[in-house]
Amino acid sequence: MLKNIAKLSTLKIKCDLRAFSSLTQPTHQSIFDRNAKRLQKERAALSEDVGLYDYLKEEVGFRLADRVFDIKREFKAAADIGCSRGYLSKHILAESVEHLTLTDISATMLEQAQGTPGLKMHKIVIDEENLNFEENSLDLVISSLSLHWVNDLQGCFAKIKRSLKPDGVFIASMFGGDTLYELRSSLQLAELERKGGISPHISPFTQISDIGSLLNRAGFTMLTIDTDELVIGYPSMFELMWDLKGMAENNAAFNRPAHLNRETMLAASAIYQELYAKPNESGVPATFQIIYFVGWKPGPNQPQPLQRGTGEVSLKDLGKIIEKGGKVDSQT
Repeated sequence: MLKNIAKLSTLKIKCDLRAFSSLTQPTHQSIFDRNAKRLQKERAALSEDVGLYDYLKEEVGFRLADRVFDIKREFKAAADIGCSRGYLSKHILAESVEHLTLTDISATMLEQAQGTPGLKMHKIVIDEENLNFEENSLDLVISSLSLHWVNDLQGCFAKIKRSLKPDGVFIASMFGGDTLYELRSSLQLAELERKGGISPHISPFTQISDIGSLLNRAGFTMLTIDTDELVIGYPSMFELMWDLKGMAENNAAFNRPAHLNRETMLAASAIYQELYAKPNESGVPATFQIIYFVGWKPGPNQPQPLQRGTGEVSLKDLGKIIEKGGKVDSQT
């Protein structure tokens, strides 16, 4: 009898420990090495020709800033998450934003970020995964091509939503899942032929179908999500890889291979040229899929949906209503 009691108590202790460990374990999987990404950005920022590799992020930053101007509102307090070298801040006008806080994991890149004349700025070195803005302190949060390196994306969205005031807006851009599909497939085919297997040489990107669900889970409403593709030509695969390093967009996954041998790289370059080069054109294309999204924190002044059952027109009568020029027959 005493043995049975001892077994039951031991089993209960084990169950309690398992339950406690499940509460203390992170709810997300760490895919990216954040320290490696910080070092990559530091090396890129310290390069003498760092400005040569700004062309892609400059273009996306300009397009994202244009979406901020579409909102006819003056933002008192805003934050640029993962600002890098200021690809967004150099397009944000003081007439739209009164005070802008710049954050980045790289101190050197953050130091190089500049703003427009009259724009009040404050710079903070902080990881995008450890945001600690005060609750209800920001009117606008923006981010351009930085959040695709965050491990806990839903947690990051939740922290951003917490920092926004009611009816505050979050506007950002990320690389999508089809980014660099040519380079990814070429490296995979080359390794499959040479080694009989593949390695993750290109970091994984978020699919557009996942962005909406992550924003909804974080509590954002009135979502707007769209994509754009930028196709850039390079003389060969090697120039593309060199530019990615200059942009600090080289692989930072924990399971990345340490080396890529010369034979595999030459084979991948030949496959890239054969599969994706356009006829009668020199060089190879590289596709960058950009996901733009806008999310709002719920506020009392936002439009609210009507309650279920309050509709006065059936969808089956929509065709008849259109034929009548949009007039609704109240008798039906």
